[in-house]
Order: sequence, then C-alpha cells, then structure tokens
Amino acid sequence: MVSEEEALPGRSETVRVPAAHEVLGTALLPPIPAGFEQVIVGMGCFWGAERVFWSLPGVWTTAVGYAGGVTRNPLYEEVCTGRTGHAEVVLAVFDPAVTSYGRMLAVFWEGHDPTQGSRQGNDVGTQYRSAIYWMNEGQRERAEASRAMFQQALDAAGAGRITTEIAQAGPFYFGEAYHQQYLHKNPDGYCGLGGTGVACPAGVADPV
Repeated sequence: MVSEEEALPGRSETVRVPAAHEVLGTALLPPIPAGFEQVIVGMGCFWGAERVFWSLPGVWTTAVGYAGGVTRNPLYEEVCTGRTGHAEVVLAVFDPAVTSYGRMLAVFWEGHDPTQGSRQGNDVGTQYRSAIYWMNEGQRERAEASRAMFQQALDAAGAGRITTEIAQAGPFYFGEAYHQQYLHKNPDGYCGLGGTGVACPAGVADPV
C-alpha cells in the first residue's frame, strides 16, 4: 500500500455525478431516505459488483467509487496506478425494513473470491482488493463475525484464507459518470466478478 508521503495529492474538486440512477431512477447523491442504511464494499472491478447490488430487493440506490485510500477526489486513472491507496468500491443504500446488512454481507462474500489479496482473477493491483468499510460499531461487529463464519465454510471446502480488509469507512469518492451503472449502459462490457462457489453459512444473512 502507498504511504501518505508517496500518495498522489488529488484535488479539492469533486467529479460530476449523474442526477439519477440509470436503472433504479433514484438519486445517487445524499441525502438518503430516513431510516435507510448504507454499505460500502470492494469486490474487485466495481462494474460487475454494482450490478449485483442494484439487482437486490430492498436496495434503493447504488454508486461506484473509491474508498480506503489517501488521495482526495482521485480520478480513475490515478487509482489504477496504485498511488492513491483506494479500492474500487460499491456504495449501496438499502431499506432495512425489506432487507438487512447481513444479507448485503452474504452477497459480498459469495459474489467474489476474498482470498486473493490485491487481485480478483486477472485484475491485479491494490485497487482490486477485497474490502468492507463499516459505518458504525454494529456493522463492524457484524462484518467481523461474518468473516469468521465464512472462513469456516472456506476451510471446510479446502479453500484459502480470507484477506479482506475490514476498516472504518472514511471518505467515499464517487467514480466518474461513465463508470456509474456501467454494465447497464454497456451490456457486453467486461465483468471479472467470480466467487469461490462456497455458500455463506446460515446466520450470515440474518437481520441484525
């Protein structure tokens, strides 16, 4: 990971974000509806990961962006150098009356391979690392418990050790407009998403 001293400086200006989600028709920018919750996860290339989450019942909106790094308001090309420290991530806003944070975690664990370190398949670099960025202590506890449960399932299947970063959420920087809902706008676009084939144990997706 790049140090603060070596990281690119970034900028004060934010990127322009579309007013509405291309699929759901909801707003990408805050505020979010009262009582709704957010989850931020990194699963490798964010194009396919976002499509997974916008398809879930109870998800109000999604956006792709960058989190877990140092550089302010990074651009995609900068993130790809590895000199911003960010991971490509998906932000999903969901209605806890319809779904749960646990369900978001189950989709996260099953939707990619969390044992590969700074890569997902052929996508190599720290920006492709597996990550969960928690918003509050409840999310932290739930994320750590789900990691332990999924590791048990991986062990039983003879799979590897989880390398997922679990850390407190810092700034979320929206990705450029052309990245938002990319696979809806480009149905034949690249999607490198692939899981381990191991199912989450019962309990991970239960309501908090």
